[in-house]
Amino acid sequence: MDAVPPFRRDLVVVGASAGGVEALRALVSGLPDDFPAAVLITMHIAARAHSALPRILGNAGRLPARSACHGEAIEPGTVYVAPPDRHLLTEDGCLVLSQGPTENGHRPAVNALFRSAALSGGPRVVGVVLSGVLDDGAAGLRAIVDQGGAAVVQDPADALYSGMPENALSLVDTAYPARAADLGEVLDKLVRMPLDPAGAGPPSDVLLLEDRIARDGVRAGALKPAERNLATDFACPDCEGPLTEIDPAGRYRCRIGHAWSAEALLAAQEDEFRLALQRALRALDEKAALAGKLAAQTGRGQPRGLAERYAASAREAAGAAETLRRFLLRAVVEDDEARGRA
Repeated sequence: MDAVPPFRRDLVVVGASAGGVEALRALVSGLPDDFPAAVLITMHIAARAHSALPRILGNAGRLPARSACHGEAIEPGTVYVAPPDRHLLTEDGCLVLSQGPTENGHRPAVNALFRSAALSGGPRVVGVVLSGVLDDGAAGLRAIVDQGGAAVVQDPADALYSGMPENALSLVDTAYPARAADLGEVLDKLVRMPLDPAGAGPPSDVLLLEDRIARDGVRAGALKPAERNLATDFACPDCEGPLTEIDPAGRYRCRIGHAWSAEALLAAQEDEFRLALQRALRALDEKAALAGKLAAQTGRGQPRGLAERYAASAREAAGAAETLRRFLLRAVVEDDEARGRA
C-alpha cells in the first residue's frame, strides 16, 4: 500500500505597497527552482497603470512569473501577479480575478487576496506582508493565522516603508519577522515542513461576508447598519455613502462595499481635509484678485466708498489666503519630517 504523502504548505500569498518592488525582487531571487509552492502576489498599483512587475520578478529569480489570468489553474513553482484594477482571489485550486469594491482605496487589495487564501487553503497557506504604508494586509494575515496558516512579515527596520509590516506584527504576534534578503530561505523551509492536516475552526461570518463582497460586490440588504446596530457617523471617501462598522477592531464597509480600516479611513479623511483647504486657498486668491481689480476700475459716478469696500475685501481675502498658505506649507514640512523619521 502506497504511503500517504505528508501534508505541506503549498500556497504563498504576498502583499506589498510602497517600497515593495525591491522587497519582492529580494524574495523571489531567494527561491530555488524546485520551490514546491505557488506564489500569489498583490501589490498596490493604479487602476490604469501598466504593470511591469511580472517581467521584473521573472528576471529577478529562478521561477517563472506572469500576470494572473482568471480561471487559470494554480501551479506550484510559479509566481502569479495581480493585474491592475482586479482583486486576485483563489477558488478550488484556480485563480479568480474580481472587480469587487476597492479596499482602503485599492484594487487589487492585499486583504482580499489573504482572506480568499485563508478560506480556500487553511493550514496550507503562508501569508507574507512586505513594505508599504498604512495597514492593508494586517487583517488578512490575521485571517490566515486564524485558519491555521503561517505568517511572515518583512522586518520593519528592513522595509523602505514600515507601516504595513508594523501593523501586521501588531495584529499577528505569531508572525515571523525576516529581512527581505532572507525571505526566500524562510519560505522554502516553511513549505517543505510536514504539517498536521488538522485545520482551524469554522471561519467567522465576517470573514465569509468580506470574501463574498470581494468576489461579487454587495447584494441588496447584505449590510444593514440598523439591524447590526453598528452604524457610524462616517462617510465613505470613495462614494460618500454611510459606513457600517463590520468588525469591533475598526473595519468599515459602505452599502456599495468599499472597505476601510480605521487607519486608512483616517488617512483618507486627512487627504479630503487638505483638498478642501487647497480649494479654499484657490477661492481666496481669486476673490482677492477680483476685488482688487474692481477697486482699481471703480471711478467717478460710482457710489461713495465702493472702491474702498472692494479694496478692503481684497485685503481681507489676501490676508486669509496668506494665513492658509502658511498652514499648508507647514503641514507639508511636518509630513516630510514624519516620513524621514519613519
